[in-house]
Amino acid sequence: MLEIVDFPIILSNMSKPKKHAPEKIEINGDYCKGCDICIEFCPTNVFEPSSELNRRGYYVPIVARVEDCTGCKLCDLMCPEMAIVITESKSFSNVQK
Repeated sequence: MLEIVDFPIILSNMSKPKKHAPEKIEINGDYCKGCDICIEFCPTNVFEPSSELNRRGYYVPIVARVEDCTGCKLCDLMCPEMAIVITESKSFSNVQK
């Protein structure tokens, strides 16, 4: 018979995944509707609200701290308009393959 054993999980190491920062994060202002989902879901606060309107009248967030990005791509996955483009550094892309 199988016995279930609880193992403690160390959360301090899981709070910030250690990945490599991407080379570039871009927000396509033509697609963005200013929902701020990227701002809300980014675990390292890479994005900030801006006072700049796009041509459709929406406030497009800015990438304020690309160096703090962990590469989790939550912003890219959560963006309903697919307005976020993440370019990985070539050295990191080669490691992933």
